Amino acid sequence: MAWIKRNLFFVISLVVALVLLAAAVVYDLQSLAHNSTAKGKLNEIYGSLQQIGGGKFLWGNAKINNIQTAKEQRAQIQEWINKTTDYFKPITAIPNSPDVSSEAFAAALRRTIDQLQREAGDASVELPPKYGFSFEAQRSTVKFASGSLPQLSVQLGEVKTISEILFAARVNSLDSVQRARISDDDTAGPQADYINDVSVTNDLAVLTPYAVTFRSFSGELSTVLDGFAASPNGFIVKGISVAPAGQAAQADAGPNGLPPVTAPPSAGRGGLPTVLNEKLLRVTLQIEIVKLSPRK
Repeated sequence: MAWIKRNLFFVISLVVALVLLAAAVVYDLQSLAHNSTAKGKLNEIYGSLQQIGGGKFLWGNAKINNIQTAKEQRAQIQEWINKTTDYFKPITAIPNSPDVSSEAFAAALRRTIDQLQREAGDASVELPPKYGFSFEAQRSTVKFASGSLPQLSVQLGEVKTISEILFAARVNSLDSVQRARISDDDTAGPQADYINDVSVTNDLAVLTPYAVTFRSFSGELSTVLDGFAASPNGFIVKGISVAPAGQAAQADAGPNGLPPVTAPPSAGRGGLPTVLNEKLLRVTLQIEIVKLSPRK
């Protein structure tokens, strides 16, 4: 007991370290179990496709009905496709109307930006001043480029969903959301609102690119990635760039730059030593949203 009293600060810091270590072990075990389950489902789907596509071809005869076999395999493939749609649900456009008017979109844009700013405040997520969430070019107008409103409505719904995943993770700040240019109005907007990539369409889906830049600690970054992975809306993180926020601010400071933030420094001689001293990170994610093409 006397030794504990003489070394009280050391004992307290040791207990804190053990608690953090235990929490890390629990988190790793949960992640391992989740990855194992996901791998099992993937192997099951892959095995089913191999069974469907890798069977030995047999010529039809009185005992072998190739037409019926083809119908059964088609049904199996369709069943598998139906299962995959649970992971690629479309994001609702804002406003959700096939014949959206300029007045309706302008009103919906104002409401959505106001809502996102409130949600950011509620989650203690810092935003650039009067941030327009990549719609600065459209924010102050009520007349939009011809034919652009359906695509702008889709992008507005997608930007809202992306932003809310970041807010749910309680990142420290959201620096920018960037989207592809889709109208003549976008050519006059702030360059920081856009990426140079464009949507790509193939026989199965449309791949729509976005980029988000935010600042957080590693725990919030992990929650962000989990949020995109768990989303039913078909998000794919194509790339990630991470740097200490302080270095990023010096190398790439803009009008919305934020000062670097770090954990408190270690206590002086005789004080409680710092167990964890993690620096704030500046993270940029390249994201694609997979939108399945309509079934024929």
